Amino acid sequence: QVQLMECGGGLSQAGGSLRLSCATSGNQFVVNTIAWYRQTPGTQRELVATIASDGSTSVADSVKGRFTITGDSARYTAYLHMNSLKPEDTAVYSCAARTSSTSGYVYWGQGTQVTVSS
Repeated sequence: QVQLMECGGGLSQAGGSLRLSCATSGNQFVVNTIAWYRQTPGTQRELVATIASDGSTSVADSVKGRFTITGDSARYTAYLHMNSLKPEDTAVYSCAARTSSTSGYVYWGQGTQVTVSS
């Protein structure tokens, strides 16, 4: 089992920055990819960014140039750096993990609210 814990959500004005962290615990050694998703009420969950154990990353077009994802392998923690925030970035952000033995993201954090005011 892998446990995920997000931190860093909160309130920001448009144009501001926030950093979210996703700390893994338990059997975190088997995690090979961590993803950040976001969701607002009534909409589908959106994949925002991913980072793999080899350090490769991907970022959604909707946030490219504003968001970056990094990882600290020593702390088994992934970070989502959000800059130039817009009101439309308001959502619950959740991190998820998958392993070599899972076909998808089966481990999820509880989510953290990000609210961007105009």
